[in-house]
Amino acid sequence: MEDRSVTGAGARPAPALRQYVESYVGFDLRGLPAGVHCGPPGRALTVVISLSDDPLGVAAGVDDGSPVTRFGSVAGGLMCRSVAIHHDGRQRGVLVALTPLGARALYGMPAAELARRLVPLDELLGALAVELSDRLRAARTWAARFAVLDELLLRAVVRGSQGDHGHGVRPEVAQAWRLLVAARGGVQVGALAGELGWSRRYLTERFRGELGLSPKTFARVLRFAHAHELAAVGDPLPWGEVAAVSGYADQAHLVRDWREFTGRSPTAWRRGEVLLGAG
Repeated sequence: MEDRSVTGAGARPAPALRQYVESYVGFDLRGLPAGVHCGPPGRALTVVISLSDDPLGVAAGVDDGSPVTRFGSVAGGLMCRSVAIHHDGRQRGVLVALTPLGARALYGMPAAELARRLVPLDELLGALAVELSDRLRAARTWAARFAVLDELLLRAVVRGSQGDHGHGVRPEVAQAWRLLVAARGGVQVGALAGELGWSRRYLTERFRGELGLSPKTFARVLRFAHAHELAAVGDPLPWGEVAAVSGYADQAHLVRDWREFTGRSPTAWRRGEVLLGAG
């Protein structure tokens, strides 16, 4: 029987990439029970590149009948619900978290075009995605893999800067994203619009047009992501305290959002989430 283990590493990207790419995380999971991992929505667009022979089995929703699609590497936009990652107890790969600026810089499109979607990475990066996957698989250490990511993602940014991808992200929209993230969603959209010198309606239109979610919806995603982070640690707080710390009115409010964003109640999520306590 295979030993149960969870190993990996994380890194920040090269300085020239940091306005576009938040982080790299390498993971190697072995000997876990087969099941479904709920990949929660959050503040970043994601890329997952499998380092295993078997492709990733991913569905756009949990327990809702969404079809499972197989990807060697997959890119996703901002989401309003968890994605279901099906596995047989083993997973090995790299996760890249992008800022909204990264969608235009790397893919040549606003993040809104990927919102609520999962697409093969090669549809966005072409031959560079194939090279990226091949070189990541050939590398023997996490440090070497992160160096490959730096090199090829910088190449994608340079290639993108030579094309015509429109006017880029409005600075006010980028600032709104930063302020919402810094407050973990705990800011009123009207107050945020006032700080930017815009009306609430205009901010909502511009924000949704660039990111694919309204600022109000994105704030809810951020609040849920904070609660999920608190609930996923090895020795989590009671649910009532998770709700209070992450800014919910009460535990019932948290439960409603948890069901919406994961497709499960908090209790059912904790019982069924195969990666909890895996370390």
